[in-house]
Amino acid sequence: MKSNRFLYVLPLLMLAILAGFFGWSLVSGRDPASIGSALVGRPAPTLKAPALRPGEAALTDALLQSGKPVLVNFFASWCTPCLAEQPLLERLAKKDGITIIGVAWKNKPEEARAWLERLGDPFVAVGYDLDGKMAVDWGLSGVPETFLIDARGIVRLHFRAPILEKDVTDRILPLLRAGGS
Repeated sequence: MKSNRFLYVLPLLMLAILAGFFGWSLVSGRDPASIGSALVGRPAPTLKAPALRPGEAALTDALLQSGKPVLVNFFASWCTPCLAEQPLLERLAKKDGITIIGVAWKNKPEEARAWLERLGDPFVAVGYDLDGKMAVDWGLSGVPETFLIDARGIVRLHFRAPILEKDVTDRILPLLRAGGS
């Protein structure tokens, strides 16, 4: 008889444990962006995408093996955080001379082109990943996401959110000044 009562209490006990765990997760102050990336410290995944701008060459791994660090930025015209990040990318390309490669993710090419014409185009090369297959190799969870690739083709930083001025001054520029490694 006592074991039957325990069976009735067991689901409530499990629910209380799960609620406690989820409650702790919400108030613990952990930043989901601090999870890190399995790619950091490893060679960059394959960069292969059709060119977004007519008449230009497709994106290839050669862009990542130029002997200098590059940023690879995944964006979309329908992405509001991408819109917020765009002026900073423009400044990095124009003022700081950083090489930025863009990939329009799950975005119709004509919409991505119109977006870049309207807001400015910071990319030395830009392609599109309409079906999202290349993004799977890069471990993309959404847009915007940006990767700093060093001169040897190794991923050094991964940002799962819009790049902020603090990211530029505290993390990106110091790595670039040190040669990207």
